[in-house]
Amino acid sequence: MKPIIAIVGRPNVGKSTLFNRITRSKDALVDDYPGVTRDRHYSDANWNDIEFTLVDTGGFTEGDDFAEQIRFQVRQAIADADVVLLLLDGKEGLSPFDRDVIDILRTVAKPVFYAVNKIDGAEQEVMLSDFYQLGIDELYPLSAEHRYGLNDLLDDVVDALDEFVDDPTEESDQQMIKLAVVGRPNVGKSSLINRVLGENRLLVSDVPGTTRDAIDSVCKLNGRTYLLVDTAGIRRKGRVTRKLEKFSIIKALRSLDRCDVALIVIDAAEGVTDQDIAVAGYAYERGCGCIMLLNKWDLVEKDSRTVKLYYERLRDQAKFLSFAPAITISALTGQRVTKVFKLVDDVYEQYQRRIGTGQLNKIFEQAIEKNEPSLHRGRRIKFYYAVQISTKPPTIVCFVNYPQAVHFSYQRYLINQLREQAGLDRTPIRLILRQREGRKKK
Repeated sequence: MKPIIAIVGRPNVGKSTLFNRITRSKDALVDDYPGVTRDRHYSDANWNDIEFTLVDTGGFTEGDDFAEQIRFQVRQAIADADVVLLLLDGKEGLSPFDRDVIDILRTVAKPVFYAVNKIDGAEQEVMLSDFYQLGIDELYPLSAEHRYGLNDLLDDVVDALDEFVDDPTEESDQQMIKLAVVGRPNVGKSSLINRVLGENRLLVSDVPGTTRDAIDSVCKLNGRTYLLVDTAGIRRKGRVTRKLEKFSIIKALRSLDRCDVALIVIDAAEGVTDQDIAVAGYAYERGCGCIMLLNKWDLVEKDSRTVKLYYERLRDQAKFLSFAPAITISALTGQRVTKVFKLVDDVYEQYQRRIGTGQLNKIFEQAIEKNEPSLHRGRRIKFYYAVQISTKPPTIVCFVNYPQAVHFSYQRYLINQLREQAGLDRTPIRLILRQREGRKKK
């Protein structure tokens, strides 16, 4: 693994702003409201050709419903880190909470850097004087917003990483499968990941909206590596009123952009809702492999027909996901949770599969021979040849004389034939129709 740097500090000192500045992204939520970041947030970064993973942590404070859990998250981040970066607030000055964090850091046997943020220039470095009473050898004046002092800080931080840098010749034997865990708020996404990881690495609460950022966790099962991304619950647009929650939804959707398979978690005790289907639609639109997880199955009153009825209702409401496998689980009891990863492996194998051009064209020839397309203005629609241009998901281009005239129902027929003949029954398939070059038709 890359060396890990954890940014810690009390709320609203600029940790997320610094995180975004170093990673050159907007991966961490930034808002004037204290306590925006509750869970750890990971992102890769590079400085002076040294790669590392940066961790943005929740604020270390009292008086919050989540204070004790956030303290645990901070301690966990410090334990996981190779280097710790404590961010202090130059404008607000020293606080009792800063002393609490420093007391913890004094017991840490790893490099610790102390940066005083919101110092925008040399003339403001006088604000450092309040912090020298802590007995810290070196304080770094910093403006995360304006980059003042950032180069000096990062130069020294990466110098401390030399002993942690992995041998670049070492590579993983198997490719990591990236899974985004998505769904409405409070359906049990974090509980599911905690069950898989076997430890409380994410916040779990009965209050909807506990997870605001998308959190990455790595786990290994049966010799295979999975990256699990826990995301903020996705609500209806009409119910998204706070700017903070709008950012959370954007982040959840972006998580789908970088995943291979979306685990769409549904609260089976509440039943399948329109919003569950909307979330599934987000995943489908982004070309993710999809698995529907009917969670909280332990709370459902059941008889011999219950499972069948749930599956039928799910298929009826999400016809566009007819290819997506579904399974009933309980993150609380662990019921069938391990079976989810067998489904993940099956979906991913199809998701990254490449079909030979010869086999592909034979499938299309047989399909067209069995059911020819309708005429277009009295002329026959001709499919010249097909080629797979990419995987994840399998994407097929067909060259046709009248691409705009091929009805969507016939395109669906061709995709279904491809699923049946090529064994792609559990992955999305993209079919693109193009005009053959040099043969344009009016």
